[in-house]
Amino acid sequence: MATLDQCRAALDRLAQNLSSADGSVRQAATFDRSLSCRITDLDVTFLGRLADGTVQEVTNVPGPPPQKADIRLSMAGDDLVALVDGELNFAKAWGSGRVKLEAGLRDLLRLRTLL
Repeated sequence: MATLDQCRAALDRLAQNLSSADGSVRQAATFDRSLSCRITDLDVTFLGRLADGTVQEVTNVPGPPPQKADIRLSMAGDDLVALVDGELNFAKAWGSGRVKLEAGLRDLLRLRTLL
């Protein structure tokens, strides 16, 4: 089971990957949306903003998110680490229910480029 520190490090790597991306990936990440990532097996939620092509202002709170974010992810810690490391395909994980993603239709259409 991934630890809280490993999950935080994975989110930091994701932010770094987004900030160094180019083309359509960079363009898709430039919108400004609140973001929550619930790690189910650790009972913790990471909160932040997807803005300026990266994930910013990341904090964590125990339990479920205190407010509804524009983009909401939910998964086990190991799945977060595997996704960021490229060892888990997002579409397959989402289709099988290992990863849950909730967002408005417009945001989902933009996110498909990132994920």
